[in-house]
Amino acid sequence: MLKEYYAWDGANLRLNIFLQPGASRNALIGVHNQAVKVSLTSPPVAGEANKQLVQFLATLFKVKKSAVKILSGERSRHKHVIVYKPSQLPEIFSK
Repeated sequence: MLKEYYAWDGANLRLNIFLQPGASRNALIGVHNQAVKVSLTSPPVAGEANKQLVQFLATLFKVKKSAVKILSGERSRHKHVIVYKPSQLPEIFSK
């Protein structure tokens, strides 16, 4: 995992994610223990939360779903994700 909650790898953004599945709404909550906390409505069953995470991040960063990849943590709340060439950045990310 990254030492900070995000790191730039050239034009790509690597993220530590702490996922809260089964939440009341989809949201980027903020930073939680050196990870970006994301809440999602889908349950952690049969990869549904992972699919929704990819869709949520693709929308957030204005990229295609294929530009978001879960590198590790598919069966965990703690995930390492890469976003290839994000077009938009939320305020908590800066170069």
